[in-house]
Amino acid sequence: MQEILEKIQQRTGIDLVSVLAEELSGSELNSLLLEVFDRKAGQLKPAQLLQQYRMNRFVQPAAVDVMQLRAKELSTLQWLQQCGFVPLELSPVSLLGICAAVAPVSQKKIISATRGTEVLSDATNAIALHIADQKKKKKKGDVDLLKYCTTHRHVRTPPVKVKGHSPHFTIACFVSAGMDTGSLAFETHAIREHFLALQAVLMQVFQIEIQYFKLQPRAGYKQGYQLADRIFNEIRNNFPVVVDKAAAPNDYYQGIQYKAVINVHGEEIEIADGGFVNWTQQLLENKKERCFISGLGIDYLSQIM
Repeated sequence: MQEILEKIQQRTGIDLVSVLAEELSGSELNSLLLEVFDRKAGQLKPAQLLQQYRMNRFVQPAAVDVMQLRAKELSTLQWLQQCGFVPLELSPVSLLGICAAVAPVSQKKIISATRGTEVLSDATNAIALHIADQKKKKKKGDVDLLKYCTTHRHVRTPPVKVKGHSPHFTIACFVSAGMDTGSLAFETHAIREHFLALQAVLMQVFQIEIQYFKLQPRAGYKQGYQLADRIFNEIRNNFPVVVDKAAAPNDYYQGIQYKAVINVHGEEIEIADGGFVNWTQQLLENKKERCFISGLGIDYLSQIM
């Protein structure tokens, strides 16, 4: 990509990236891009569309059993609702920078769009933003703990060499957000609820048990790496859980990241992932805010089961 940008600069004699990114307002850039895309679309011939369709991996249908997947999505949402999570129907797009502005994520891995938007690549970020908005508007006496869930088809640009993988795939996402009330009360409660919800969905919808949960210590909490040990001791009698202190570094999560492991045909698969994030802290500028997220690959599950 950098080589292409350098060639453009040499050909035009202008650092277009700096001009577009730093000297134009958001509305000016949007108007410019709309005009550019309008002209580009006007140059296309119908036959070219078919040729591009065959070459573009983002626009082709996924190789899934659609009826089965939709049924699994509905059942998943019903069970998550029974576990206390309020279902949301999110937009296919969200605000530009919704991931990159709050987490160590490159915007280059996301499909950016016009009108200040991007194609949704992680529904947990969109739910966290919705929660922050709800909290900002809350009135005295409103509850601090908010819990939402969704199933959403995500689009991500990095190619993955995994059998059955598609650039777009359906994930069940659920998020809990509350306040720090001391003694790790929110943290312990959120993990229990998410683990119970995952066990219910996997057993009732997909007829498979979670073999164990892995707690992976992460930086970012004042308790440091002792947080995972403390949570482990709180939940060890209720869930099959281990502490994985050999996990590779990951600064996406704060304090604890977890993986839910299942066994399919003798192979262990990490089918769910989540942990504590500081997104609501950043969005609301309040260090007391707490947020726990989970994602379950129901598209992938439907293919391997």
